[in-house]
This record gives sequence, C-alpha cells and structure tokens, in this order.
Amino acid sequence: MIRSPSNPLSPKKLLHTKWTAVTPRNQEKHFLVTKVIEPTPPGSPVASVEIEAVHSKRVRIIAWRELTDAAQWRRGWV
Repeated sequence: MIRSPSNPLSPKKLLHTKWTAVTPRNQEKHFLVTKVIEPTPPGSPVASVEIEAVHSKRVRIIAWRELTDAAQWRRGWV
C-alpha cells in the first residue's frame, strides 16, 4: 500500500488502532492492535505488533509492516 508522506504509518502510533482483514479467516475480520512489541536490544526498530480479533479474542503476532499491505488490511473497521 502506498501512503502519502503526510500520513505515514508509524509503529509507535499503532497501539489501539483498528484494522479490517481484507480476507477474513475463521470469522475474524476486525482487529485491534493491543501491543507494540518492544525490540531486543532496546533502541532497535520495532518489528512486530500483537493484534486481537474482536470476535474471538484470539491474539496473534505479526510484523507491523504487514498492515501497510492493502491486499491484506484496511485501516479502521470497514
């Protein structure tokens, strides 16, 4: 997904953001970012976030950059 420079997606601002899966699996379509996983060693770039399915409460860890792929994710609950 191409984002304009005026609205870049930053891993530090992802906490509590809402996302919609383009292709739902297991009746899971809507997700919340519940945790930004701090990198080791500290000071390294953030690479992963924890997302929780609203319907099932199932949690999974994904690379935060996956959220920039318009073929997989839409920002907000669509």
